[in-house]
Amino acid sequence: SIEEIKADMCSKKVMDRLLCGDVGYGKTEVALRAAYLSILNGKQVALMCPNTILCQQHYETALKRFADFGVSVEALNRFKSPRDQDKILARLSRGEVDLIVGTHRLLSSDVKFKDLGLLILDEEQRFGVEHKEKIKNMKTDVDCLTMTATPIPRTLHMSLSGIRDISTIDTPPSSRLPVQTYVVEETETLIRDACVRELARGGQVFILYNRVESIYSFAAKIEQI
Repeated sequence: SIEEIKADMCSKKVMDRLLCGDVGYGKTEVALRAAYLSILNGKQVALMCPNTILCQQHYETALKRFADFGVSVEALNRFKSPRDQDKILARLSRGEVDLIVGTHRLLSSDVKFKDLGLLILDEEQRFGVEHKEKIKNMKTDVDCLTMTATPIPRTLHMSLSGIRDISTIDTPPSSRLPVQTYVVEETETLIRDACVRELARGGQVFILYNRVESIYSFAAKIEQI
């Protein structure tokens, strides 16, 4: 994936590539390497996420990853005061910020780049239609890399029909155990065994239950089991 993205960025055409890979497969690492390539060429990079929490996580990851490389990283989200945002925007327009991580706040009219070279979109399908239109305008002359763990049919169709190029990360990190899925009839014994096994290894259990009316009685039942 890294080689494909690098080849795209070094070619004459504007990159529009979709990077697919499961959660924890290293899409962010691939994206940060693409960002570094762009920054080395004197360009600015914008990484856009659908929500503030994700934005903060990416910001902290980027700070750690680029700590030894002299890259100036900033975040633009609602955790920043209006005064801080103004300072960041001023530095961004002067070209003093290499990588800006933000929510759709990056699409606001007061956000001006000195020389944007790469736009990285995380989970593009979670942005609204209005945001997607603005993103589309932004992408016309800027390299674009979209990361997703769940490619939506339209995005997938665009990739398969050749409008977009696609890179897939198929291999999990070496320490990662494969996901096991079972479709079984619900029994209390099974629920208990599954939970006990996970809790015994110090893990956490997330139970998805789709009936709001009876969710509290279901939770009480789980507690009792």
